[in-house]
Amino acid sequence: MAVSVPTGFAILGVVALLLVASSLLGGLVGPTPKYKLADRDGIPPNDSDRFLQVLEALTDAQVNRTGSLEVLTNGPSFYPAMLEAIRGAKQSVNIEAYIFQKGKIADQYVSALAERARAGVKVNLVIDAIGSAGTTNRYLAPILEAGGKVGWYNGLSWHRLMHLDNRTHRELTIVDGRIGFIGGAGIADQWYTGTKGHPRWRDSYVRIEGEAVCNLQATFAENWLATSGELLAGDAYFPSVHNEHPLVAMVVNSTPTVGGGTRARILFQLLVASARHRISITTPYFLPDKSLMEELCRAVKRGLQVRILVPGLKSDHMVTRSTSRAGYGELLKAGAEVYEYQPSMIHAKVLCIDDLWVVVGSTNFDNRSFGINDEVNLAIRDANVAMRFENDMAFDLEQSRRVTLDEWNHRPVTERATELMGLVIQRQQ
Repeated sequence: MAVSVPTGFAILGVVALLLVASSLLGGLVGPTPKYKLADRDGIPPNDSDRFLQVLEALTDAQVNRTGSLEVLTNGPSFYPAMLEAIRGAKQSVNIEAYIFQKGKIADQYVSALAERARAGVKVNLVIDAIGSAGTTNRYLAPILEAGGKVGWYNGLSWHRLMHLDNRTHRELTIVDGRIGFIGGAGIADQWYTGTKGHPRWRDSYVRIEGEAVCNLQATFAENWLATSGELLAGDAYFPSVHNEHPLVAMVVNSTPTVGGGTRARILFQLLVASARHRISITTPYFLPDKSLMEELCRAVKRGLQVRILVPGLKSDHMVTRSTSRAGYGELLKAGAEVYEYQPSMIHAKVLCIDDLWVVVGSTNFDNRSFGINDEVNLAIRDANVAMRFENDMAFDLEQSRRVTLDEWNHRPVTERATELMGLVIQRQQ
């Protein structure tokens, strides 16, 4: 039986499909913004208050000057710390995650959040609808039945098709508006015990108290509003916070602009350009755009030590790893050091500059993080914190293999073929 469709609806449907296709194609092969510095020589020293003013203005982020911070390395360290804070919550618990995956650690979260919700604590959970597609409201029912709330970020809907590629990649936990956790791991067993015979992933989190927690809460509130229509306010979320410990820290959240630029990308460009001694990068997905690659090579040529730590053969995305390896040549020729982590998948996202600045959070060195996803990072100017992360990297490097230029030049044809395939979809990896 033939079904006739009015001409107007048919035309509208074709136009809609063309718009969606155009949007997806633009995300796949469209241009990325250039980040050429207008006055490179005019960048203030990165240990100066003037540099803080510039960074604060360009990233639209507040400089906080007091707070207490603890670095938590790997799931057996950061999950118990977060669960302890959740179980001690008196007013509110807010969590945003790209991955919330059924399993042993997620079961503990569901139990703890449901218990706090039954106790009258305001429990709000934002989960990415694609990143956590395997999780259902049925699994989260104990939280919902106890009075907690769950928002699914950017789910499948006709009016969101043009923005379907935008995901929340933020990983945040805020308790009572006083304790914040930020890092690169979601809530899943690959960070906790390992899964299906694969070893536990290597990752890092930061636990922070003080002024910056208010900014973390505001970041969560942005996507809570988007998913629930509810604007968070009041002492349960934004209490008066006092902390006398000196700590310079900025919460830099980012979401793509119309032109594709983000505050995260500005943060990374300016910090790398400001470096005078050393740049240390740990990232699971290293696919820098042309501007950032040029900045890193320029740093090496200026005499800086540039070290980049990425996954080895235990990467969770082998095509992405192959595409990443295709770009090593320019860095290796310039004199940068590239290392591949051997024991397991390394998922930590850390940038260290001059043993002074540290950026930790959800942003990878790729276009998806810099130009498509919602991300959040904590930028810290503190020599002691920087030393801790540099020490962590030194330990990781002992378990890594350095890639040489000669090895890279003689990589097999099979690897080069995979690189070509990955380059086609590089902007989506």
